[in-house]
Amino acid sequence: MFDSFMDANALTTFGGLVTAVMLIVQFSKEFIKLKFGDSYVRVFSLLVALVLTFVFAPGEWNIPGIALKVINGIMVSIASGGAYEIITDPKAQKVFKDQIK
Repeated sequence: MFDSFMDANALTTFGGLVTAVMLIVQFSKEFIKLKFGDSYVRVFSLLVALVLTFVFAPGEWNIPGIALKVINGIMVSIASGGAYEIITDPKAQKVFKDQIK
């Protein structure tokens, strides 16, 4: 994906932000699970994505620009979680609550 180390320019792109969030969350996920529980990993992912998006994503610092940064942060968080699932278990089948006996 990259032909050099990640830098600030890479973090100004959607792919760079997704990669950074995925790496940060995956390396610190165990600490979050031990301290708060499994369900807080997604909240942590969203927080990391929002922080990185506000710091590195270009945009205006007015109300519409901030709203777009929040929306982009949510998209980055969702994409990083989905990318991790696709890489680690591409043939996983989801089981829904009503299917459990």
